[in-house]
Amino acid sequence: VRLQSQSTMLRLMLTAAMILVPTPCYVLSTNSIPLRTALPATRANGFVLQVAVDAKMVKQLRDATGAGMMDCKKALIDSECDFEAATEFLRKKGLASAAKKAGRAAKEGIIETYIHTGAKLGIMVEVNCETDFVAKRPEFQELAKSVAMQIAACPTVEAVTEEDIPSDWKEKEFRIESASEDLQGKPEKIIEKIVSGRVEKAMKAKLLMDQPYIRDPNMSVDDLVKSYIARLGENIKVARFTRFTVGGGVPAEAE
Repeated sequence: VRLQSQSTMLRLMLTAAMILVPTPCYVLSTNSIPLRTALPATRANGFVLQVAVDAKMVKQLRDATGAGMMDCKKALIDSECDFEAATEFLRKKGLASAAKKAGRAAKEGIIETYIHTGAKLGIMVEVNCETDFVAKRPEFQELAKSVAMQIAACPTVEAVTEEDIPSDWKEKEFRIESASEDLQGKPEKIIEKIVSGRVEKAMKAKLLMDQPYIRDPNMSVDDLVKSYIARLGENIKVARFTRFTVGGGVPAEAE
């Protein structure tokens, strides 16, 4: 009777603890309380220590990473409810998944447009995927819109990737930078190192995929696209874009 009373008291204490603590935590349950098999458990002295994951935290992680609900739940469990660790794990998993799909042909997709406030700047971008089914999904269209807005916010961007930059551009930049007055008189190896750094920086400013994502500077546009590859299960590529500015097509002689 005394043991049963202790067991009942423990259950009441555990219930109260779970109500009072709004965040994911470890909870104890006795052998008589059935365990959810989806949660990992450690048994000790007649009790079981298990992780209880808050559904709101699972949804928050899914919104942040685009991963499936079960993947998010497992990541939180494995990371002992550490949101940042779970996010990092899912992003790495998504990048690995995206790398496997990178060689697949992406011939479907959509052309998205974005007109900036005031109607003085417009962007048209083509984003490709593998099937028409994915091209019609709201998530894919959301990505295309985000890419168009990114281009609008980055006036220095001129190409999607380095492969789209003319081959002679880098050579020309090397010659210009090497002739800079502030480098004159420096050792040749130092000049080469400084010039390489400057050209690399100038190149990066031109490339869309290398830009920090405007809504999350901790990730690049390339990371953003890869997160949608993991979410939608198809290869996705930003194919090309065009930027329109009012007056941009007027020849200089006519101004």
